[in-house]
Amino acid sequence: MAQPRTTLMEPPIEELLDKVDSKFTLVALSAKRGRQINSYYNQLGEGLGYVVPPQVTSVSGKSLTIAFEEIAAGKAVAVRRQPGEEPEEGAEGAEGAEGEAGTEAGDVVAEAAGGDDPAGETAE
Repeated sequence: MAQPRTTLMEPPIEELLDKVDSKFTLVALSAKRGRQINSYYNQLGEGLGYVVPPQVTSVSGKSLTIAFEEIAAGKAVAVRRQPGEEPEEGAEGAEGAEGEAGTEAGDVVAEAAGGDDPAGETAE
């Protein structure tokens, strides 16, 4: 028999807050990673391959839920840029070079951690 849920949200907010330093970081990281996952699904037919695919296997089709599951699994992390620090080559994530151009020092940048790729593809 299936286990009853203790909360309406899976993974629980408390578990997600343990992975980041503040509620703001959780919101910024999950929103940015959710947009990256959404971009990945939108560009699949074009064959561009510059967007990092989802890093966890999920039964949900919602990009925000997948982003929460990645954060809980430690596959998506927040990286804070220091003042004057330029983004690394290839570290612009799914947004591409023009998507990160508006990022200021101290902003949260979502980076998918390396590891197993459930889609069987690589993002280069």
